[in-house]
Amino acid sequence: MKTVLQEFIEANNFGITGGSEYQWRCYGDRARYLDCDSEGEFSVTCIFDSTDQTVYEMQAWDYINDREYRWIHPDYKEAHDAEAVSKDIKPRESLDDRNYIDLELEEDMFEKIQGIRSGEEYDSRVKVPLVLEDDKLFELMKLAHEKDITLNQLVEDVLRVAVEKYSVHQTNTDNPIDFPVTKKKKKGK
Repeated sequence: MKTVLQEFIEANNFGITGGSEYQWRCYGDRARYLDCDSEGEFSVTCIFDSTDQTVYEMQAWDYINDREYRWIHPDYKEAHDAEAVSKDIKPRESLDDRNYIDLELEEDMFEKIQGIRSGEEYDSRVKVPLVLEDDKLFELMKLAHEKDITLNQLVEDVLRVAVEKYSVHQTNTDNPIDFPVTKKKKKGK
């Protein structure tokens, strides 16, 4: 079974262009980084443990599409954010008052790395893990069928409404999130 570090190196076609000791202490004393970049197109970084090869963080800078993605191992995110704050840096900040697009899943990061490196179009959306009990999943599948949309579209609609509602009512955490109604297009008169 491949380690995440091996997958990172392979995703970059073994094209490592630099690396050194990682300067922040949030990942411990054995943290190092590897870089892979192409001037003006992309830069990809992996921060890992030099002894056990645990990958702490990956970054992918897409200069062509002006996007900066980052994945941080969930077990180390709190330590990373605390060190950022101690250095007077906003935890999501990348450079020039821009923010990283934080990714939840390693696989999402690898898909973005491969798309960025190849120069091909890639899905810029953030994948979110969804764990549901079988009965809830079945209910959602039935509802998606009734609305004549895919389960994925239904989940996207639910998340979009939740984010919009949260953005409007972020100070009122008791406000329930309504289930969205996807409207079918009406036929012209």
